[in-house]
Amino acid sequence: MSTLEPLPGVASLTREAVFPTWKRTLAITLAAVGPGLMVMLADTDAGSIVTAAQSGAQWGYRLILPQILLIPVLYIVQEMTVRLGIVTKKGHAELIREKFGWGWTAVSVSTLFLAAVGSLVTEFAGIAGVGELFGLPAHLTVLAATVLLVGIGVTGSYRRVERVGIAIGLLELLFLPAALMAHPDGRSLVAGLGHAPLGDRGYLFMLAANVGAVIMPWMVFYQQGAVVDKGLESRHLRHARLDTMIGSILTQLVMIFVIVATAATIGRTDPSRSLNDIREISRALQPFLGWAGARVVFGLGMVGASFIAALVVSLAGAWGIGEAVGFPHSLNDTIRKGRWFYLVYTLAHVGGAALVLSGMSLVTLTVNIEVMNALLLPIVLGFLLVLEVRALPESVRMHGWYRWLAWSLSGIVMAFGLVTAVLVVV
Repeated sequence: MSTLEPLPGVASLTREAVFPTWKRTLAITLAAVGPGLMVMLADTDAGSIVTAAQSGAQWGYRLILPQILLIPVLYIVQEMTVRLGIVTKKGHAELIREKFGWGWTAVSVSTLFLAAVGSLVTEFAGIAGVGELFGLPAHLTVLAATVLLVGIGVTGSYRRVERVGIAIGLLELLFLPAALMAHPDGRSLVAGLGHAPLGDRGYLFMLAANVGAVIMPWMVFYQQGAVVDKGLESRHLRHARLDTMIGSILTQLVMIFVIVATAATIGRTDPSRSLNDIREISRALQPFLGWAGARVVFGLGMVGASFIAALVVSLAGAWGIGEAVGFPHSLNDTIRKGRWFYLVYTLAHVGGAALVLSGMSLVTLTVNIEVMNALLLPIVLGFLLVLEVRALPESVRMHGWYRWLAWSLSGIVMAFGLVTAVLVVV
């Protein structure tokens, strides 16, 4: 036999070696995707959409560049939660309890739950506002959303919850056609990227609001709990990071779409107009986008943002409390086994819905929630950074320039969170 001829079976062995490897890689990637997309789509919640709309109306395109610069901040912070969850197989609150004791755990988890309920109020208010655009009473849409959210959560399957959440959350991509329908001026957009009036107090306030809204306390608890509940392992780490990166880019693109839509329309004609909720935003956009664009496209985008955020926030609260107290806390458990977990999850939705339907001043409540979330950032990110050092083995910790970048960016986010709180109070 010539030495140039392939040995018998070599070709078939090569195919058998290559294709299974390709299939395994695809399977690992698909298995790891989900927690990052979920938490990032939830990050662009109803409150963030309103903030982006106000940013575009008041400051045109001048707050687009910060949205781009915030992408690495989002990724670096949430990537730490991915490593902590996959390597330790423990949720955020459980690690805090092990490393810092019950006292700090109680502080962290109790404030998390308060922030989660507060955020749920914002999400239910967003859903109610969309319903009112189409003549539906608030109590009907809020109750329907509550029943649907609770029903999805108690199915006994993490993967089912994740698939439904992402499917509905992707409605946020409808903000892209809304931005295109606004016919933005390319030259003005480019000019806005290079102009940041940092000497203006109003601009600084809006900038702080955007930065302070990037990392919500419940995001850290959710993604770490999600990678654990989904059963991700060390072989999924690289793909889970990719999932987080894609989600970081996607959520900031949604913010940019909303800014462009309002900057090219309301910002050009009536920048001082009140835009405190979806109804005011829709009415202001209708002369430019038409009935379908202002109500259907923008309204469905808000539904996607509010729904997935309500799902993620309530799960973060339930996981956090379950991890701290020690009762079973998996979406894969039966109702009987995970009764306390599902009870906390259900009460979070019921509490948020009840506050929205109570008739209380949501404007005042929203301000208080923003201050509370801003004050929580130093606590949550501080724990995250210390846990990364104390709970992970040396081989998977951050090193060199990446470590210093992560600590620096986290410090900036914490500082802006405090600035937001001070500006709101003053």
